[in-house]
Amino acid sequence: MVELGNYIAAPTTGRLLADFGADVVKVERPRTGDELRRWRLRSGTTSMLHRTINRSKRSIVADLRSDEGRDLVLDLVRRSDVLLENFRPGTLERWGLDAAALDAENPDLVVVRISAFGQTGPLAPRPGFAAVAEAAGGFRELVGEPGRAPSRTGVSIGDTIAGLYGAFGAVMGLLERETTRAARGEAHLALDRRTIDVALNEAMLSVTESLVPEWSAYGVRRERTGGRMEGIAPSNAYLCADGRSIVVAGNGDGIYQRYMRAIGRPDLADDPALQTNDGRWAARDALDEAIGEWAAARTSREALATLDAADVPSGPIATAEDLCGDEQLAARDMIQHLDVDDGERALFATAFPGVVPVLGGRSLPIRHAGPDLGAHTGEVLRELGWSDARVADYEERMR
Repeated sequence: MVELGNYIAAPTTGRLLADFGADVVKVERPRTGDELRRWRLRSGTTSMLHRTINRSKRSIVADLRSDEGRDLVLDLVRRSDVLLENFRPGTLERWGLDAAALDAENPDLVVVRISAFGQTGPLAPRPGFAAVAEAAGGFRELVGEPGRAPSRTGVSIGDTIAGLYGAFGAVMGLLERETTRAARGEAHLALDRRTIDVALNEAMLSVTESLVPEWSAYGVRRERTGGRMEGIAPSNAYLCADGRSIVVAGNGDGIYQRYMRAIGRPDLADDPALQTNDGRWAARDALDEAIGEWAAARTSREALATLDAADVPSGPIATAEDLCGDEQLAARDMIQHLDVDDGERALFATAFPGVVPVLGGRSLPIRHAGPDLGAHTGEVLRELGWSDARVADYEERMR
């Protein structure tokens, strides 16, 4: 697989496929590489964000604006199943890597294209990062406290979701390619059916659940609800006496009964007006006040022990430190330790999140953290048949 991606969205697609064994060759610009290498950089020359998003891939360098870089990509395309990119629409075409050129080199290639607004439509040429797409797709309108400007989640959720769709689309394209050829005896699947067009704004629209249907059918405009979920109660985060918060989802009818009795409020459990979710949503402020008072008088550990004994879904709001010591994650090998050299410190063990979904009860092992810039250039070029002298000359010019 050839990855021409930058930042997070397309590299997430590549990371997901690499997690499950795909040979992903990441093509980066000479000398600077993917800009993600310097995002949240704490030490050295390569950030842990890059090490995470680009794990298990191989990195080579090429100037895609040059004929040499274009020819190198086409060489890789000839021996690849998938090409992945997330440039602004029209960029590959300007570099001579348009659909016709790719198809001529490999008529079986699946092309995954991720952009802000897709490859067609009036907004297609516009640039846009995930923050813009989250807003344009309706997602940002739902995040944050009522009466205040919408908030953002603490991760690039728009890029990640688009990356998931990219990976799903790549596998779907490969499956259709193979099944269609087998069923119909076709030599090649048409290029438009091998082109996966992922728009960040549409990826976010797809996870807004009933936002659009509720407006279309009833004229209902969803409001931001902070830690709550519209129309569901009681379900929120509560601050405990030790300064830590817990999340409790007590909105099921049976769960609600156990929940209220566990916090010493049988009156709320027995109230006829609170027996259904609709009634509880109407009384959400009073319920949150009662639960908040109960939680504030206990440590998070005490509160969770009481709720767990009552079989009420609840849990701590985990920090990074908590995750690294989490027994459940450890049991499924979902925190893995890899040796990393950040350019300033020698190899040191660093924790990374494992591979999802789990197969066989435990996470698949991560092959290696995201590589140094161009670490595999010589290796990949030799696989393409380049001589040692040609490789040495190329690597010298790319430094």
